[in-house]
Order: sequence, then C-alpha cells, then structure tokens
Amino acid sequence: MDIVLIRHPAVALETGVCYGHSDVALAEAADVSSAALALRLAGLQVPAPRVVISSPLTRCSALAVEMANDFGCVLSHDDRLKEMNFGDWETRRWDAIDRELLDDWASNFEHARAHGGESVAQFVLRVRAWFDAYVRTRELSPTYVVTHAGVIRAIASLALDVPLEGSLRWSLETGSVVWLRRNDEARHWSLVKWNA
Repeated sequence: MDIVLIRHPAVALETGVCYGHSDVALAEAADVSSAALALRLAGLQVPAPRVVISSPLTRCSALAVEMANDFGCVLSHDDRLKEMNFGDWETRRWDAIDRELLDDWASNFEHARAHGGESVAQFVLRVRAWFDAYVRTRELSPTYVVTHAGVIRAIASLALDVPLEGSLRWSLETGSVVWLRRNDEARHWSLVKWNA
C-alpha cells in the first residue's frame, strides 16, 4: 500500500501568519501547481494515483481537483485532514501573539490550548481517526492525499512510530511530497521519500 502525502503549495498570505483552520487561497493558480507537481512526481517515479483524498480547505482542494482531473481518478474530501485549529491565533502574525501564551503552549506541547482551538493531542486524535480508517478500508493504492504540514507530520509520526515532536524538526516545504509504503503482510510502514 502506497500513500503519497502532498503538502499544499504556497498560499496568498505573507510569511509569519498563523493560518491553520483558516481557508486561504493559493498564491498561484492550482492548474499551474498541479502541472509542476505532476512533473516532479514523475521524476520521483511515484506511481499515478487511483484515488485522491483532500482536506476541504481551498489551498488543498483546489490542487486536488486539478490532480484528480489530470490523473482521471476519484476525488474525495475529509474534514479530518484539515490543519490544526489555532483558535484565536488564526490569521494573526506569530510575532504579534503574546510571548507568554506561546511559551505556555510550548511548555505543555501536547495539551495546551492557549489559543482556544485544538490541543495537539486533540488534533492528532482527529488525524489518527482518519489514518486508522484509511488503513482498515484498504483504499485503492496508490492514494494521493493533499493536505497540510501538521497532518503530514502526524500521519508520518503514526505510521513510522516516531514522536511527533521529533518530526517537527524535519523540513517540509510547501508543495513537497512525502511517500510512505506499507508492507501489508508485516503491517510495517517505511518512508520512501520525505520533502521531495
């Protein structure tokens, strides 16, 4: 089973803005991003998808629609693939958020909710629910999943059995590809590509 996680391309916001659950547009046209991504995937020898699954947020769904059309495959959306909800911090500059609140969040990384949105633990439970269901239903492979950095890190953490905090240190650029493969007999996931 192959799952190819694709982080959405750059968004039409200045850098340094918190935009987890917020629905923001892509910086460039989705068809242009899709065409560039298709070339990169071909260069990486990633097999074409049999299904594309996407976060419903515009920055992912716009790209997913183009990709599903380009590859001629089924497209579905799932709310569990949305980025973490940062509550009151949404669309605010990170450097404008009270430093004490950020420190409180960092000191209790898993459970703090200084922003009033989801805790990291709640977010991971949501993503785990999607991932467990995906594995159980044995979706058509390969599956392309167009989603967000936090979701990709959570899935990688779950699949590869590594701490989420550790995966936060791994570079993951907008528009990048993470390719995971599962040996169904051994029930073991391996990392084929990261940030490709």
